[in-house]
Amino acid sequence: MRLQDHVILITGSTTGIGEFMARRFVAEGAKVILHGRDAARGEALRKELGEDKSAFCQGSLEDAAYPEKLAADAIAAFGKVDALVNNAALTIRGRIADTDATFFDRMMAVNARAPMLLIRALLPELKKNRGVVLNIGSVLAHCGQANMLAYSMSKGALMTMTRNLADSLGMDRVRVNQLNVGWTLTDNEYQVKIGDGLGEGWPERLPPQVVPMGRLLQPEDIAAAAVYWVGRESYPVTGTVAELEQYPIIGRYANAEGDDKK
Repeated sequence: MRLQDHVILITGSTTGIGEFMARRFVAEGAKVILHGRDAARGEALRKELGEDKSAFCQGSLEDAAYPEKLAADAIAAFGKVDALVNNAALTIRGRIADTDATFFDRMMAVNARAPMLLIRALLPELKKNRGVVLNIGSVLAHCGQANMLAYSMSKGALMTMTRNLADSLGMDRVRVNQLNVGWTLTDNEYQVKIGDGLGEGWPERLPPQVVPMGRLLQPEDIAAAAVYWVGRESYPVTGTVAELEQYPIIGRYANAEGDDKK
């Protein structure tokens, strides 16, 4: 198994991509520390994965003091931490007219400040174990949508932090990489788009320019990629920001060859 005896902390891991990573990591031999705000959901997942293979920590990353407590609780769970996956994120929408200081600060607190503070708190442990950090970003870091201004800015900050820390922590043998994830069909995303008026079954009606491979990314696709980056197979690579999308993000010209043949 590819992650045998690894201990991995995954923030925001009781739903969505984080939950799929937790399941896949355990299947690959790892022990995981789950994290989330919903205690009932977290405890249910912990029992399902096995109490000898998982632990659960409840708390809000909006609280500036919480990352230090989470780091300590994670180490205490299984006696060590080999990898940190900064997955938790707020995805609240807002155009510039909607983005006041309170909205912006909340977004940055969870999506950028908390990952930094967690790395800071876990750094002695990561140095000791030649550990790895995997930040889960977004392709929106490159520009983003008009209605996701603060979110896009927070993911841009995360990307800069990834490269900065990869450079500064290299001599400590601590690796820091990032996955910039494209449009992924989580349960939450499905419901969000229902709320937008797309209707039931909307993923099956997306135009080919959006899904040239025939479907959206699935959470399990991200989890499969994450196995490589949190494990020893990716050693000694650090400072990589990998785009997980089914078309080029920068400089893309949507293929429309058939348009001039009508």
